[in-house]
Amino acid sequence: MTYPTELKTEAEINELMQPLAQAAVALGVNLTGTQLTQFHTYYEELIQWNSRVNLTGITEWHEVLTKHFLDSLSVCLAIPDDMKSGGAFLDVGAGAGFPGIPIRVAYPGIRGTLLDSTAKKTAFLTHLIDVLALDGITVITDRAETLARVPEHREGYNLVFGRGVANMAVLAELTLPFARVGGFVIAQKLINAEDEIAAASHAFQSLGGELKKIIPVAQKGLENRALVVIEKTSPTPERYPRRPGIPAKRPL
Repeated sequence: MTYPTELKTEAEINELMQPLAQAAVALGVNLTGTQLTQFHTYYEELIQWNSRVNLTGITEWHEVLTKHFLDSLSVCLAIPDDMKSGGAFLDVGAGAGFPGIPIRVAYPGIRGTLLDSTAKKTAFLTHLIDVLALDGITVITDRAETLARVPEHREGYNLVFGRGVANMAVLAELTLPFARVGGFVIAQKLINAEDEIAAASHAFQSLGGELKKIIPVAQKGLENRALVVIEKTSPTPERYPRRPGIPAKRPL
């Protein structure tokens, strides 16, 4: 089904969103009619804003459904059940809201923070949260290296998401300081990133983390994706993360 440009009734929206609803079931996510309407609104707002703010290069209807919405929902495969109803997450490098906003739409009981250093992107996220009437979710414009020094955010989250924003060792330094001991970093990577992950083992250890598992995403259109789950096993030493820019320049 192609994306219709004319005004749509609730029934038409529900029909239009069925490919997402059906694919989400395979990930263990059951979306209600209200949630499907929220995803539909998300798409329309994304396309409208993308015409003036560079949010994404993926704009075609089916591509957005698979490579943004469904890809974000695949993170649910790695989220413990008890955290889906009462956990707190931080999405590092949230960009246009992936995966944080789809996760929040799917699980209304979860609380979240979206972090991005680009003000135009966080302006979109703030607008989107208002349009979708999402509560329990906030937006911060800052760098991870700086925010991780703020006491209320350091080791303040059950879950920390990173959607391929950097090399695994760099990503670990930008995410693990935010995770509580007993919490998890969930990184979205390509399925063939084994060497990159292995090379990051020293970084995990230095930052108080331990590789727990790698979950392949066996979903049509996402077969080349995997979730790298890092458990926070001990507090991150105070010297990490290093100052802005250094993690990328000199990975652990």
